[in-house]
Amino acid sequence: MSAIAVEVGRKEHRRTAPEGAALECAHLTRRFGERTAVDDVTFHVGMGETYGLLGPNGAGKTTTIRMVCGLLRRDEGTILVAGRPQSERSTDAKALVGYVPQDVALYPDLTAAENLRFFGRLYGLRGRRLAGRVDAVLELVGLGDRRHDRVESYSGGMRRRLNIGAGLLHEPTLLVLDEPTVGVDPQSRHAILESVQSFGAAGMAVLYTTHYMEEAQRLCDRIGIMDRGRIVAEGTHRELVATVAEHDRIELGADGDLEAFCRRLRSVAGVVEATTATGQVHLLARDARWLLPAVLDAAAAASVTVNSVEVVEPDLEAVFLHLTGTALRE
Repeated sequence: MSAIAVEVGRKEHRRTAPEGAALECAHLTRRFGERTAVDDVTFHVGMGETYGLLGPNGAGKTTTIRMVCGLLRRDEGTILVAGRPQSERSTDAKALVGYVPQDVALYPDLTAAENLRFFGRLYGLRGRRLAGRVDAVLELVGLGDRRHDRVESYSGGMRRRLNIGAGLLHEPTLLVLDEPTVGVDPQSRHAILESVQSFGAAGMAVLYTTHYMEEAQRLCDRIGIMDRGRIVAEGTHRELVATVAEHDRIELGADGDLEAFCRRLRSVAGVVEATTATGQVHLLARDARWLLPAVLDAAAAASVTVNSVEVVEPDLEAVFLHLTGTALRE
């Protein structure tokens, strides 16, 4: 059986979770009225593994992890954290999870150390154990020298790092990070990514959601690509890219009737997919460099002006485009 589980418009069998997995999710479904936000999602995260849920905003990633953390009722499916059933009413499974939400959940008028002591008490930590964990976490996220400063004086990146620290206080079996680098400066983003890499190396299981392809490539042992509430592909970075290894991606900056341009491109031999975004056309093609003259001819026939052309080697965005017909960054 292939190591990659792909689902496009139909259900496929996926690999079963190994015994002793940190997280096992089977057939998760969540509806909001007539809209199905999460549709029959199955995946697992092994001990010491970093698993990425990669997809555009609105793909269902946050809804999925809120169910994983027991914060949202699921309509169907099962969730086990280290073998313990998870639900919005459970306590044993929740105690094994460290959840770091998209929105920073800190008290701005408290110092970093005061915030961590407060959250540590919520986790049941006391005395020397609590003091030791506060010190260790502040050093881990690089804020030991700012421990007595109020959070309101922190930069956005520093708040994000402390937010992650709050989720680490009780040494969880599973750390869940929901878009932890959104809106941070490059230096803080680099520090966050380095920290996440160290968690997996230390044996912690990490569930990481992002819509940044390069983060998934850098951090994740395995990746599930989500689109419209479903996992449409799953595997290692190498396995996923192998599904479109014979294809190149062409990025065109253009002005004019881009939909008409795409219609013409789809009839060009060698073009696999052609889609539009704001001021851009995304192509998946075979032998892209040899195809460029035909692409430019199609642009002229559609009265489209091409301002830029970039040919990109196969990557996760090419996988997403191939499976869904849309660009990952849309």
